[in-house]
Amino acid sequence: MCDQLDAGLLRRQKQRMDKFEEQIAHLIRAVDDLSDIVARQDSEITVLSRRVEMLMRREGEREADSGSAVTLGNERPPHY
Repeated sequence: MCDQLDAGLLRRQKQRMDKFEEQIAHLIRAVDDLSDIVARQDSEITVLSRRVEMLMRREGEREADSGSAVTLGNERPPHY
């Protein structure tokens, strides 16, 4: 009788361990997938930051080249 109880207990413990191992495998896969996504996003953010910096610099140069011409609401547009 005691052997049957021990065998049943061992079988349940093995089933629980198998379930835990499966869950851990899924979590490891999810962490790896998220790590890849974060690495890709970091690269994209770096590229986009460089582009924004370039555009800001270009716009600053354009404003400097055009002078400080401020168009007021009551001025006529140049095509009149």
